[in-house]
Amino acid sequence: MNFDDPIDRRGTHCNQWDRMEQLYGVSPADGLAMWTADSDYATAPCVIEAIRKAADHGVFGYVAIYDDYLKAVQWWMKTRHGWDIETDWVLTAQGLGNAIALCLDVWTRPGDRVVTFNPVYMEFQSKVERAGRQIVQCPLKRVGDRYELDLEDAQSRLDGSEKMLIWCSPQNPSGRVWTKAELRAVADFAKRNDLLLISDEIHHDLVYPGQTFLPMHVVAPDITDRLVVLTAASKTFNIAGQRTGNMIIPDPGLRRAMVQRLNTLDYKPSTLSLFMIEAAYSPEGALWADAQIAHLDRNRRTFDAAIAAIPGLTSIPLESTYLAWVDFSGTGMSHAEFSDRVLKKAKIAPSDGPSFGPGGETFLRFNLAKPHAFVVEACKRLTAAFSDLQ
Repeated sequence: MNFDDPIDRRGTHCNQWDRMEQLYGVSPADGLAMWTADSDYATAPCVIEAIRKAADHGVFGYVAIYDDYLKAVQWWMKTRHGWDIETDWVLTAQGLGNAIALCLDVWTRPGDRVVTFNPVYMEFQSKVERAGRQIVQCPLKRVGDRYELDLEDAQSRLDGSEKMLIWCSPQNPSGRVWTKAELRAVADFAKRNDLLLISDEIHHDLVYPGQTFLPMHVVAPDITDRLVVLTAASKTFNIAGQRTGNMIIPDPGLRRAMVQRLNTLDYKPSTLSLFMIEAAYSPEGALWADAQIAHLDRNRRTFDAAIAAIPGLTSIPLESTYLAWVDFSGTGMSHAEFSDRVLKKAKIAPSDGPSFGPGGETFLRFNLAKPHAFVVEACKRLTAAFSDLQ
């Protein structure tokens, strides 16, 4: 596979590299971009071949039949995740950020309260606030190097006016893979508080050996009337720029409401993105995805070993995702001080921990979906930046 082939993304309008200096003050000339959650290696050959085939055909007109795409999604969910879905449950959105915005638009009103468990992907809060809704942030409980639910505390933060829970599974940024019991508890929490549960499962394919991801609908089919599951091939196959994700909605009433909104907006998915995802969700794509996990597993072990050797730094053990969540609290440094060392001494641009909400104050998040040599170089730079602690 091609995971270690270096690809220069600078000057290609790449968000991760071409905005790094503007946002972090780290020059792409000699800096390392480790913030945006996409990969610095090429997608699967079967996906590239699908684009070549479409280009060779040469006609890019209107497409009205999506049966092959829907069947590919159905096959992937069944074979990779043990989830039997009907093809008519699947609606597309322009990526999962857009899907979350659509869910807020369809099922909440300005001023409504929306629940999240933090630290969590920063776009949950930004989407809620941009929609004019109120965020209710419920802290996850840190137990050693693991995050756990504290539903008693979460319950105490609710006042009964909440309408929606946006849930992250697997969890970003901590990499937790939630257990069946934990997912069941979240489903019961949503039901008890009459919350629509939006389950963002975009990282479901990026799970390491020894862990098992469970779709929320498999665990809690009894909450179908209040469940919307969001999935995408974008993180798995590094095609986020194609801006296509799925809203899988088993309940007919909820599905009708979303279909009506999509029709009002005259939304249709990009034809090329459907070709790419159809190719990805195949036996060939599955083999590539498995090889990618082996590559990422090597990267996380290399990175974690280097972080463990730096006094005061802790990398939360990843169960999923390629996003390392590193705690600097043991250094005794302020956020400004440890961030300054990473940005200016190591010349690395990670995601800023506080942007993930409560619980992120002492953290930075590092993207490990890189060639292995890149991760080795990042480890050398971090070790040097904190050499005075050793």
